[in-house]
Amino acid sequence: MSQDILAVAEYVDGVFRKVSFEALSQGRRMADTLGGKLIAVVLGDGVQDTAGQLAAYGADKILVAEHSDLKHYLTETYTHVTAEIIQKEAPAFVLMGATTQGKDLSAALSARLGAPLATDCISLRFENQKLTITRPMYGGKVLADVVIESSPGMITLRPNAFASAPASGAGQIESWPVVLEKPRTSCLGRQMEAAGRIELTEADVVVSGGRGMGGNDFSILETLASEMGGAVGASRSAVDEGWRPVSDQVGQTGKVVSPNVYIACGISGAIQHFAGMQTSKVIVAINKDPEAPIFSKADYGIVGNLFELVPMITEEVKKLKGN
Repeated sequence: MSQDILAVAEYVDGVFRKVSFEALSQGRRMADTLGGKLIAVVLGDGVQDTAGQLAAYGADKILVAEHSDLKHYLTETYTHVTAEIIQKEAPAFVLMGATTQGKDLSAALSARLGAPLATDCISLRFENQKLTITRPMYGGKVLADVVIESSPGMITLRPNAFASAPASGAGQIESWPVVLEKPRTSCLGRQMEAAGRIELTEADVVVSGGRGMGGNDFSILETLASEMGGAVGASRSAVDEGWRPVSDQVGQTGKVVSPNVYIACGISGAIQHFAGMQTSKVIVAINKDPEAPIFSKADYGIVGNLFELVPMITEEVKKLKGN
């Protein structure tokens, strides 16, 4: 049985998503444990020049599938090409990010190949030569340990749940011959939810609001995040109140973020929320309750009214930027 690991990198609008490097790093660790190779796969149009970046995260071989019909993600075309690669390379496991695209593609590949699938995984470890996978279930209320018994095992990794780290790899780039019949579906156009908006899991700065916001007006947080080149998140309580969309939720039942700076505004600091941002490099807490649990987890804490403090911080950021 092959001991190789295959990692599917996600290339969107000219850049690799951060979770692609996390999948490669985890794949490198698994390949080293099994004594196999790490194979990176990237699909798209015009990706040849940037594919070499994947070697820096330990890829022994990089398969590049380029075609005009692969410029934008479509389930039909991406499944067809990726399934061919998996069948040819016959890896033990296939890794990709648990993004919107990754969840769709992994499910389609699992159905096409009859392969077992574990989604939204937060931990992988080898026990008695078998890979044990931890994944949340029932909205994060249960953490289940599962074992994949056959190959290729399909695994999607929750963004920011696994560390990415540079590693040496041969990085041999090979072009994959793409043969596509006329697709039965086509992309007529794309309408992004918010043009220019930074994806929460990709942001270097995240400014989040909780119940202390008191309503759906997050404008002061949006202004601060904009000045710092970051994104706006929310606690589950704020999302449950309908103040922010589910896509903004940070926490065990939402998204895991790992920015350089995380600013929690009006968030008490429940353990479920902390699980979604604990790997942030610097945590700043703003809360009027000096006993709020968030302060025990923060690197810097400010006790006070966030509606007075956040605009003051924004003005200082503007001064530092020379605005």
